[in-house]
Amino acid sequence: MDFASLIGIVSGLALIVSAIILGGSADVFVNVPGLMIVAGGTIAATFLTVSFKDVLKAFRAAYIVFSSDKTNAQKMIQTMLELSRISHRHGLVKLGDVKTSSNVLKRACNLLAEAASEQVIRNTLQNEIDSLIMRHHTVQDIFKKMAAYAPAFGMLGTLIGLIQMLSELDNPETIGPSMAVALLTTFYGSLLSTMVFLPIAGKLRARTLAEVANLEIIREGCIGILTNDHYMHVYEQLASYLPEAERKPVRIGGNKSASGGKAAPAGAEAKGKAK
Repeated sequence: MDFASLIGIVSGLALIVSAIILGGSADVFVNVPGLMIVAGGTIAATFLTVSFKDVLKAFRAAYIVFSSDKTNAQKMIQTMLELSRISHRHGLVKLGDVKTSSNVLKRACNLLAEAASEQVIRNTLQNEIDSLIMRHHTVQDIFKKMAAYAPAFGMLGTLIGLIQMLSELDNPETIGPSMAVALLTTFYGSLLSTMVFLPIAGKLRARTLAEVANLEIIREGCIGILTNDHYMHVYEQLASYLPEAERKPVRIGGNKSASGGKAAPAGAEAKGKAK
């Protein structure tokens, strides 16, 4: 569970609801026709803009916002260092036996075991990165579109309410309540855009950047392994993907890194397995 996302949406909605309750009756903020115009119109326009399959993918991806982030650049760097040690001890062919849950890392290890050229490995992994960015961009773009549609349909609902209000000007007592109802659709549209759709798009983009960084670590680490660099040279190349404060010393095969300080345990087992 991503507690930052949970805290953000719960606290945001709680503050808005509290302000509504403290300001008077909450019943006046409930308008079913207005919700139908904003929510229904936003979803309908989204289906009209992109394919049905992509919309379903976007809704499923919204779950990722509240799930824990499993990407860890430090662990991936440690894993690549362990693979470097394995290749130095047993040769590149041994990397073909590596067990890992990452399909991209497994493909990279197979390419190394097959003695693929540096250009082939670089192009293959870069294609993986580009493909991931494109897939994730499609999902993020859907939520950005919904964030644009929701306020627009809110304004449309306001115009409908104003037209209905003006048609009843001969009854002054209905002007106030009718105006309040007309403004509610704008409220719904702004709320959905700023509290739901834009934050989801932003969190998905942050997750994408983290995944891209992991794939780039795999790519550069594999190039270092292929060129038979010392594992400490591989570490120095990959450490740039981490902020200075998060760069931890590592230990491979009982040797301490040149980073200084107490060495941290390696991120992969020495028996030909990578996490």
